[in-house]
Amino acid sequence: MRHVIALDVGGTGMKAALVGADGTILREARRATDRERGPEAVIAAVLDFAEELRAYGEPAAAGVAVPGIVDEANGVAVYSANIGWRDVPFRTLIAERLGGVPVALGHDVRVGGLAEGRVGAGRGVERFLFVALGTGIAGAIGIGDRVDATELGHIVVRREGAVCGCGQRGCVETLASAAAIGRAWGGDAADCARAVGQGDPRAAAIWDDAIAALADGLVTGLTLLTPDTLIIGGGLAEAGDTLFTPLRAAVAERVTFQQLPPIVPADLGDAAGCLGAGLLAWDLTSMEVTA
Repeated sequence: MRHVIALDVGGTGMKAALVGADGTILREARRATDRERGPEAVIAAVLDFAEELRAYGEPAAAGVAVPGIVDEANGVAVYSANIGWRDVPFRTLIAERLGGVPVALGHDVRVGGLAEGRVGAGRGVERFLFVALGTGIAGAIGIGDRVDATELGHIVVRREGAVCGCGQRGCVETLASAAAIGRAWGGDAADCARAVGQGDPRAAAIWDDAIAALADGLVTGLTLLTPDTLIIGGGLAEAGDTLFTPLRAAVAERVTFQQLPPIVPADLGDAAGCLGAGLLAWDLTSMEVTA
């Protein structure tokens, strides 16, 4: 079957898939990003991962989603605080590794929002804000057919807070991301969420602090972007009601004049970025992808 290669590079893990013309994921694989080895090693691992997928057949195109600041027009990953790379010409590098096929490069959360908007929780919504809670925090605003990235994770909510990789203090990402919760808990954020459900008071205090910081950041986002729906995805969204029940309450407590939109979980889970990268790749071939 005709397919494209899709790659989603995160701060913790990388996902890859072969995506058919109808949006079906035909084959998928995962591996650790291993960012502690340094940015050059991560870049090499991304290229190797793409080449491995080529073994299943010649792709029509490839799409790659990466974090941080991305120059999509020129196919360059400009900067990532979580991984540490600067000015990486991914479109050129991957095209060379794959024998010259067309390659699209996109911001990971923008393409996740693209997927949610076309085939997920934002389908049919005129204006939505998609927020991914993972190793870092970022957002994407969808208006009609257009989806643009926002650096919502770098809204400052605690001026005396910890220094962020972006150079500011007290960004919402330093307080409410999975990495931040994991640091405070001394383990995995998912373990902290489970401990909250079991009534652990220390876990509850860490979780409450994270929810408060996240709600502060989200209200700023709602004020600026006025979405009809707020979609929450990423690894932390897998905590379900442990996240959504207190988060909805915290946001509702903070709004005054702002419109309070429905706060809903993403439909596509952590596959959104990879599927969105596949949609970008199919867009390059001028083939319409339908749900």
